[in-house]
Amino acid sequence: LARYILDHPETVRGKRVLDFASGSGLVGIAAVMAGAREVMASDVDPWAETAVRLNAEVNRVSLGFTGADLIGQAVDADIVLAGDVFYDRAFADALVPWFAKLAADGKWVLVGDPGRSYLPRERLEFCAVYEVPVTRALEDSEIKKTTVWRFARHEISKMFPTNLT
Repeated sequence: LARYILDHPETVRGKRVLDFASGSGLVGIAAVMAGAREVMASDVDPWAETAVRLNAEVNRVSLGFTGADLIGQAVDADIVLAGDVFYDRAFADALVPWFAKLAADGKWVLVGDPGRSYLPRERLEFCAVYEVPVTRALEDSEIKKTTVWRFARHEISKMFPTNLT
């Protein structure tokens, strides 16, 4: 997802960006480098804030951070970026209606996915595919195919009624 943002800076340039489930902050950092007006990294993992701060310092960029659980909430962003979030059924079940509502409300929701089982492909539009080098110690091959998707903007919110505050 970070590579996609750097390859397509017009996606985030001048926009307010939420890097959801940010982990190390890689995607948010890429958004800052690509010209996003404002970037907020978000992760409920207590170690993520330190990782984001350190990685931002190393890359000489600045971005905000929140440890709040944003799922189901309205967000003050034009674009939501989420890398590798469909690895668990319960998490996917929580994310799909939220992402669908955000997309129906006119926000871009971009997802980077390495082929997880719970990716809701039927609700997504293809953007790009990348072959990413990975370590054999963590993966079953040296190259992992990763796809960038965008949540469809059609009236999907009617399928998943949600009260966002």
